[in-house]
Amino acid sequence: MNRPLLFLDVDGPLNPYAAKPERRPDGYTTLRVPWGGADEGDRGLSSRRRPLRVWLNPEHGRSLLRLGFELCWATTWMDDANRWIAPVLGLPELSFVDFGDVLLRERPDGVHWKTGPLVDYAGGRPFAWVDDEQSELDQTYVTAHHRGAGILYHVNPRVGLRENDFHTLADFARSLGTQGGAGGVADGSPVAPCPEQ
Repeated sequence: MNRPLLFLDVDGPLNPYAAKPERRPDGYTTLRVPWGGADEGDRGLSSRRRPLRVWLNPEHGRSLLRLGFELCWATTWMDDANRWIAPVLGLPELSFVDFGDVLLRERPDGVHWKTGPLVDYAGGRPFAWVDDEQSELDQTYVTAHHRGAGILYHVNPRVGLRENDFHTLADFARSLGTQGGAGGVADGSPVAPCPEQ
């Protein structure tokens, strides 16, 4: 059986962007990324803006690789996460969800714009989605449209991923082999079971 997928957002879980702006969290390093990943030859507006400040904890890469998941970027960074984020974390190049024309497009039903593409990408395969923007509407959508186990794991963007978050995610991955799957919305707490499909 394939390992479950771990859909990984950057801003919030890995980059605690909502932390106090004048104080980098302990254990984190600062990365400065040009807006739009602008190349040196770019003379457009993006080259005149201050670079985007990103805080990353290099230890997170090792922790993620030990979880028992197949890692996949699920972020507005898309493939740029392989260029800018993965090297700082010591991660290999990862697959990514290409959100295409739904990127940042709000849905009238209130479901997050990432939710449908993530369910489609998983194709029934068990997954965990680590992000700072999911809601109960997203869990309802996953329960109704995803055939496998799924956990929506909410991370506070003021603190990012913590050690107990990695433990909870590893427990979920292990539970798939023994319980036939579990799912739910988690917020730094034990996983709530999803109704069976």
